[in-house]
Amino acid sequence: MTIMFVYATAADAAEAERIGRAAVSERLAACANVLPAMRSVYWWNGRLEEGSEAVLILKTTRTRLDALVARIKALHSYECPCIEALEIAGGNLDFLAWIARETA
Repeated sequence: MTIMFVYATAADAAEAERIGRAAVSERLAACANVLPAMRSVYWWNGRLEEGSEAVLILKTTRTRLDALVARIKALHSYECPCIEALEIAGGNLDFLAWIARETA
């Protein structure tokens, strides 16, 4: 089973929590971490923008990844939300097995 670390940004902590809660309750992710405040600088529609956002980190499996990305996009307020997935190469095997069980 391949475990995935999913990084997403949200407009604020409330949105990140709402998306995270839905993803976990629907078993698309085993857990969600919300980092409530960060500053972002980025290009959007040809303009340099900056603002406050929240970070949402989710743990899931490769088999649940597509459904998780689709669900985040459906719940998100952004036109093009940041959602990135990284494959986990190692770690606490007991924890990684727990992620697999909770998203099965």
